[in-house]
Amino acid sequence: MTEFWEEAFKDKQEMWGFEPSKSTILTKDFFVENKVKNVLIPGIGYGRNAQIFSDNEMTVTGIEISRTAIDLAQKHFRNHLTIYHGSVTEMPFDNKLYDGIFCYALIHLLDKDERVKLIQDCFNQLTENGYMIFTAITKEAQTYGQGTCVSKDRFEMFGGVRMFFYDRETIKEEFGKSGLFEIIEVTENYPFYLIKCKKNKTEN
Repeated sequence: MTEFWEEAFKDKQEMWGFEPSKSTILTKDFFVENKVKNVLIPGIGYGRNAQIFSDNEMTVTGIEISRTAIDLAQKHFRNHLTIYHGSVTEMPFDNKLYDGIFCYALIHLLDKDERVKLIQDCFNQLTENGYMIFTAITKEAQTYGQGTCVSKDRFEMFGGVRMFFYDRETIKEEFGKSGLFEIIEVTENYPFYLIKCKKNKTEN
């Protein structure tokens, strides 16, 4: 995985441009409404989905597997940004608690054990009443079922990327014990679920 993304960022640099995704804008609005001030972004890439949080007076911390992507983020980002170099599977990278965590189009690239760990690791780093929002590709995507099937609803394509496709039942199964309270459908370059969770005071 490290090699794939390092080569992708070296070759294509700012491959998705600089405009934040639709899911990011929706998340920003939600975080502003709920007075989130401290945001962790696992899989921050080169920061295209990070600046909008900083522009709204939130402190942003990132995790990124590609050193090239981190260098690009530091070059383009208008504010000082802490980014930990490593895989999200190695979380936590600090002992801080965040009142907002945003994980965009990443969880579906992991296997089941890694997905379960990421959800729990993120949940563990939430403050009481903190929110975590994930986006995940759905089975409505045209690429569902393409490539080589490696396990149920998981396919290898695009020269080595393994992608898991979610439905609402799988979301409830994987996020159900982590404060899941809303699932929204958002269409971008792929159809995504926007998955919202809240850490209530009784949960830890």
